[in-house]
Amino acid sequence: MYEDLPEAKWFTLQTLSNQEYKVKTSIETIIRENGLENVISEILIPSEVVSEIKNGKKYTRTRKFYPGYVFIRMKMYDRDGEILQTPWQLVRNANGVVRFVGNNNPVALKESEIGEIIAKMEAVEGKSVPKFSFDIGETVKINDGPFLNLTGEIEAIDTETGRLRVQVSMFGRLTPVDLEFWQVKKAEVGDN
Repeated sequence: MYEDLPEAKWFTLQTLSNQEYKVKTSIETIIRENGLENVISEILIPSEVVSEIKNGKKYTRTRKFYPGYVFIRMKMYDRDGEILQTPWQLVRNANGVVRFVGNNNPVALKESEIGEIIAKMEAVEGKSVPKFSFDIGETVKINDGPFLNLTGEIEAIDTETGRLRVQVSMFGRLTPVDLEFWQVKKAEVGDN
């Protein structure tokens, strides 16, 4: 029935907050139960594994690149440009789906747009990236501990232990302070 249709394209679904994986599972069930394997070929939740060290322990979690959105590759339109009502309605009414981007006229992503998203995912695949990224010489503001609200310049970074050495000006002289990544944030204009 759906074999003689134009090529599948990528579309964007808006989801309820933190429901991206629930939406994916729900759509996978819809595909199986309704025999839509020829219509819906892929569901993508672009993400990366993020690691942070807090109180000496390493934690990892998955961080989504586009929270609240799921990308789906499907055949949306027939040869006459009309929406395929059954697959469209089933996906649109899946648990956790708010709407297709474009509402009643879903707009396909450009190949270059989805290509960039996939390339971004492939670049971090199998890697754990630090939750925070800092550079030597960067100015940071301390947001925890005895040096709270002081700013300083990063002198050294140890990604293995998740620690920084920051030069802080105290009593008119520079003092090195060892801190964990989570104890600082990038300084904004006006931070002193």
